[in-house]
Amino acid sequence: MTEVLASVETCVDRIIEAVGPDISVGAPLGLGKPVQLLNALYHRVAGDSSLSLHIYTALCLEVPKPGSHIEEGLAGPIMKRMFGDYEELAFLGPFRRGEMPANVQLTELYFKAGSMKNHPVAQQNYISSNYTHIARDMLDSGVNVMLQLVASEGEGEQRRLSFSCNPDISPEILQRQKSLSRRVYFAAQVHSRLPFMEHDAETDPGNFDWIVDNREYDKTLFAVPNAAVPLRDYATALHASTLIEDGGTLQIGIGSLGDAVAHSCILRHRDNAAYRRLVAGISNETLHAEMEQGEFVQGLYVSTEMFVNGMMHLIEQGVVKRRVYDELALQSGLNEGRISESVDARLWEYGRESGLIPRQLDSASRQRLVYWGVLPDELALDDAGLSLAGQELANDLDDSATRGALLQAQAGKTLRHGRVLHGGFFLGPRDFYRKLQDLDEEGHERICMTGVQRTNQLLLDYPLYCAQRRSARFINTGMIAALNGAVASDALEDGTVISGVGGQYNFVAMAHDLPGARSVLCIRATRGEGKQLKSNIVPHYGYTTIPKHLRDVIVTEYGVADLRGQSDAEVIRRMINIADSRFQPQLLEYAKRHGKLPQDYSIPFSARQNTPEKIAHALKPAVAEGLLPDYPFGTELTDSELALAASLRRIKALSEEPTHFISSAFKALLHHGDEEAARPFLERLHLEHPETTRDFLIKQLLMLDLEERGMLKVS
Repeated sequence: MTEVLASVETCVDRIIEAVGPDISVGAPLGLGKPVQLLNALYHRVAGDSSLSLHIYTALCLEVPKPGSHIEEGLAGPIMKRMFGDYEELAFLGPFRRGEMPANVQLTELYFKAGSMKNHPVAQQNYISSNYTHIARDMLDSGVNVMLQLVASEGEGEQRRLSFSCNPDISPEILQRQKSLSRRVYFAAQVHSRLPFMEHDAETDPGNFDWIVDNREYDKTLFAVPNAAVPLRDYATALHASTLIEDGGTLQIGIGSLGDAVAHSCILRHRDNAAYRRLVAGISNETLHAEMEQGEFVQGLYVSTEMFVNGMMHLIEQGVVKRRVYDELALQSGLNEGRISESVDARLWEYGRESGLIPRQLDSASRQRLVYWGVLPDELALDDAGLSLAGQELANDLDDSATRGALLQAQAGKTLRHGRVLHGGFFLGPRDFYRKLQDLDEEGHERICMTGVQRTNQLLLDYPLYCAQRRSARFINTGMIAALNGAVASDALEDGTVISGVGGQYNFVAMAHDLPGARSVLCIRATRGEGKQLKSNIVPHYGYTTIPKHLRDVIVTEYGVADLRGQSDAEVIRRMINIADSRFQPQLLEYAKRHGKLPQDYSIPFSARQNTPEKIAHALKPAVAEGLLPDYPFGTELTDSELALAASLRRIKALSEEPTHFISSAFKALLHHGDEEAARPFLERLHLEHPETTRDFLIKQLLMLDLEERGMLKVS
């Protein structure tokens, strides 16, 4: 029997009573962790050496910590505004400091990018696993308790529960445990402001052994603010967006690149002339001759591991609108154009021919066809036949009277229960959560949160998923690409894990298995500044996430390299053509020296101008026009906070380029700015009375930068 509890401490008591002293806890990645319950369990075990706790999870969320008192001045009020009373995971601080109790261990399967780069224990405990295998690997590791944050509606016997943000693995673990020889216990913590997602995300409360329900635990949900989109990410996204076919399928990730791709698709749909102008300005005809640039008339369907904020905007803007149906005959008929979503004679004829509609109804076929909206809800079936609104009908769907009556009852209606999005988990800004909370009936109908065993692979129903995911474009990011097309996305050459493979390999492999699908990996052509500038396209690299035999499409800000089915020499040519021109000579020389390119080969003239200046020249006018905003989906920062953040970024960039820094510092020291006009900015950063030479120099540089950008009124 499920026990509803008011206290996380009581739930911890129940867990220890049921499991014993050795507790192995599994918890979802990201938002789905029940923080208060997990913290209570951690504190209990940390204070009792007779107990042990091993936490298996991924993507532990942390409120960003400012690095200096100046950053604190800017970020402190922002963090308080955005994160409110969010309660941190209690074990992360001790874990980072190397002070974790000896009887507690933490193993992650995916890191927040870069967060554990210099943490030996985290690197040693990390499990590398495709996301579709995480449920399996958690169980194989001995997890005996699953903890989950859930949404709830109703009370008592009428209570409904939803896995909400994270149906990605827990339902699969529920299913898998039936074949285990041991028990896995499930505990849920209700959060009243967590969006209640329906369909596959909804679960029977009886699946949980304990449910903690107490409004006092409803702390602020962790929200990821929208990131600013730099020009080069817009350039990359514009290139990538020309690969997306109308009527196809889309997957994108979180962050500035994902936002840029979503915005590019919206621009393509809403202001097509401007979109085509921008694409023409950055395109290189030698790289990508076949481009999709039309409006999204049929629209896109989304099948994604992560449901991100940009996808919600794509739905709102009418780009994501293609519905798919979990009925192969229906989906095939729609794909072939033999039917539309209208319930009409054409659908009826196709249904009889394909077997979708049987000649004679039984209870199961009636229920199925009513569900899809082919038959009216009020159609009754008994031994005597069919009845509809008091009219008796023969149970023969080829009978003209029966067919006519049923078609008339459904005249003007369309198919039901089509989905425009299937997603495994969601994470994003606060307004994204509010939109999900406020979904109306139609909104819920279109969006289905589900398991990654569905979104990230084809094995559950290959024919259906192939029909639904037509012309799929799986757009993800990588860190470094070798000339042979292999990509490193999650770790460095020395083995240091930066994030995790997550679902990337799943989507790349799926792109090769799905007819008409493509994997698109986006790489920033360079990293660093000044003397620290390095190419992210390299001759070779000692670590690989995506091997060369799965190379497909790679995109940088300079263009598209279609690598599928190409010879090694052609792959290298195309990779060099999308590299930054400052590094092309070295790449070319390496390839020739190792016999991978002919000695007389030269880079096409059209690919020799791959520079940031070219991108800026092509796209900065669009920024001024408002076509490419810094924050395409809005920001919670005020105008003054945006101005300060931009100035501090410029000052930090200067510090990485000594020559420019010295000349700028000299100019700033000689500059007499209007301190009164700058006072609000200086006070925010605690720089109105600098106490060190460093702070004084930053103050002068800041005033100069703000003035040059027109943010101050000069007296």
